[in-house]
Amino acid sequence: MAEVQTSGRPIDQCLEKVLCMNILSSEYFRDLLRLKTYHEVVDEIYNQVDHVEPWMTGNCRGPSTSFCLLYKFFTMKLTVKQMHGLLKHTDSPYIRAVGFLYLRYLADPKTIWNWYEPYLKDEEEFSPGSSGRMTTMGVFVRDLLLGQYYFDTLLPRIPVPILRTITANLEKMNLPTKHCGVTGDSTRGSDDTARRPPSVKAALSVSFGQRAPHRSSTRDSSPVRRTLPPPPYNRDREGDDRRRSPSSRRSQSHDLPDRDYSNRDRAGSRDMDRHCDHGRIQERERDRDSHRDRGRDRDRDRERERDRDQRYDNDRRYRESSRDNERRSRDSSRYRREGSCRRSRSRSRSRSRSRSLSIHDRSLVDYQRGSPKDVNKEKASTSSNLAKLKDVYGDLSSQKDDVGGERAPNCDTGTEEVIRLGGSKWR
Repeated sequence: MAEVQTSGRPIDQCLEKVLCMNILSSEYFRDLLRLKTYHEVVDEIYNQVDHVEPWMTGNCRGPSTSFCLLYKFFTMKLTVKQMHGLLKHTDSPYIRAVGFLYLRYLADPKTIWNWYEPYLKDEEEFSPGSSGRMTTMGVFVRDLLLGQYYFDTLLPRIPVPILRTITANLEKMNLPTKHCGVTGDSTRGSDDTARRPPSVKAALSVSFGQRAPHRSSTRDSSPVRRTLPPPPYNRDREGDDRRRSPSSRRSQSHDLPDRDYSNRDRAGSRDMDRHCDHGRIQERERDRDSHRDRGRDRDRDRERERDRDQRYDNDRRYRESSRDNERRSRDSSRYRREGSCRRSRSRSRSRSRSRSLSIHDRSLVDYQRGSPKDVNKEKASTSSNLAKLKDVYGDLSSQKDDVGGERAPNCDTGTEEVIRLGGSKWR
């Protein structure tokens, strides 16, 4: 089943903020969490509700039972079938009144006339307020349509074009188009508030920056006291008072102690209020100063941490740079040492080579410059060796000459072939 078409606004914007906060913080509303179904809430209305004002009456200032149960319905989001069941309920008129209040607070203003029209002439009697003033259900519904206030609480505003249409439809039905006052006056601060503070919210919204009704300023701000004119000034009476004896004036002062005491009480309460306000102001200033000191300490700690980190980074960079410099100096010294060793080795090698070459050259020069005696001795040794070989292997000089003649005809045959023992050439 479809839900009732609502205006789309949240609940805390439909109800007054103070009323909404007091409902949510009340123990009775917390106890209503045990009710899970629509029928259980209807039974609770039947058993507990005896008026549909938003606030409790008497010395106990708090949200009424009917509005706590109405808020419970807000959280359940009733369907169209359940709403028809509320509006047509026959057990208690307060069940029907809660249904009409649900529509007035949450329903779409375009659809509210269709819901209310069948009940504008309803004749069931009940007392919507705690005063016991009886009215009919039709008058109650009309006041909900035409009024902007409901027992000193603000109702959601109906757009002006829709309100004009509702007024025109009431005129067609020959019904009154003005507020009858069964749901409270159409404006706040009327003479009816003499039996209670100018706004019941003042009794419950001390924490919201307003004064409670028992305070002197709230008493002085009562609309009834503001509307009463001051007593007229009578010169004859003043003369009579002057002609009276001091004892009579003293007795008169004893006869009127209440006024003096009330003035003293008011002055004392005002002084107390000023003292409390001054104490609150000093507390706020102390809190601000402590908050500023905390902020300054926090900033100092942050600056110290920043400086510490910066110093640590600088030290780390300095250490790394010194290590790099040491490493570079070591590498450069090692490279110099290695270069000097290489140069010394190359010099020694070149010197050894030059020495070996000089020795070899000297040996060659000595060999070439050798004495003729040595040459003759060598020739004699070679000829003796050749003779020994010829004896061993036979005389092959003729054969070699033939072969050599065939192979190399230009070769000189008269050359002497010498075999050097231990050598690698034949000459």
